[in-house]
Amino acid sequence: MSAYNMTSTHPAVFLLLGIPGLQHLHLWISIPFCSAYTLALLGNSTLLFIIRADTALHEPMYLFLAILATIDLVLSSTTLPKMLAIFWFRDQEISFYGCLVQMFFLHSFAIMESAMLLAMAFDRYVAICKPLHYTTILTGPLITKIGMAAVTRAVTLMTPLPFLLRRFHYCRGPVIAHCYCEHMAVVRLACGDTRFNNIYGIAVAMIIVVLDLLFVILSYIFILRAVLQLASQEARYKAFGTCVSHIGAILAFYTPVVISSVMHRVARQAAPHVHILLANFYLLFPPMVNPIIYGVKTKQIRDRFLGLFPRKNAKIG
Repeated sequence: MSAYNMTSTHPAVFLLLGIPGLQHLHLWISIPFCSAYTLALLGNSTLLFIIRADTALHEPMYLFLAILATIDLVLSSTTLPKMLAIFWFRDQEISFYGCLVQMFFLHSFAIMESAMLLAMAFDRYVAICKPLHYTTILTGPLITKIGMAAVTRAVTLMTPLPFLLRRFHYCRGPVIAHCYCEHMAVVRLACGDTRFNNIYGIAVAMIIVVLDLLFVILSYIFILRAVLQLASQEARYKAFGTCVSHIGAILAFYTPVVISSVMHRVARQAAPHVHILLANFYLLFPPMVNPIIYGVKTKQIRDRFLGLFPRKNAKIG
């Protein structure tokens, strides 16, 4: 019991319940979770290997995709190993500072993913609306600056959270009714005035989701207008076909966010495990499906992937 004694104003460890109300199904729930995590690891690692190995893919579109794959690897690895430890071994303890670190990386890389989807929308806008200037606009230094800006924005927005959470006294106990250390799940255990944390969390979510999604939609309005001005229907299909993978990635990322947000507001009386399963789906789904979307819909990546498995042509005679 000494592990749960209060040290200064916070507990030494938190206890992650996993999925409240479904603890008896944790072992079964772990099967799709583990499968999704395995697919995310294999898919994103394969994407990175293909893009790194083939110099023909060292173009802005694929460099952005490599950054997105790296973000997905970190994002899924931030939560899934601990989640599976809860499901398999009932290893529910996480240190207070370990919880803050997990929360920081979780939210930071989710923000980076949103920024990278916006950068990829800009890439498609330049490719379709300004094709003659594509290589002169999206240069290596600019791509590096965009990546650094995405990291800087995420770190700047998330750095205050651990310091804000350290100042609270956690008189509501050390038990977090969640699979991982999500910001608001930790705030609910704190005593005192948590209004600033609530407002800050909502403000950051609105800035990221609303502004990024707004600029993505604006990019596609310009793209659609440019595509419709093309002379032939074949050219229109070909131009818009280069955007299909990115649109799929956008839907994979933002749709669970919107559904989860709506559920929190219109279904507040729903069982807690419903909201937690949605939150887990939001973290697992994009890293799992992004490599599949790009592997299936992007010919260059599909061809390189199939090239990893050379066929032996059997000759008769």
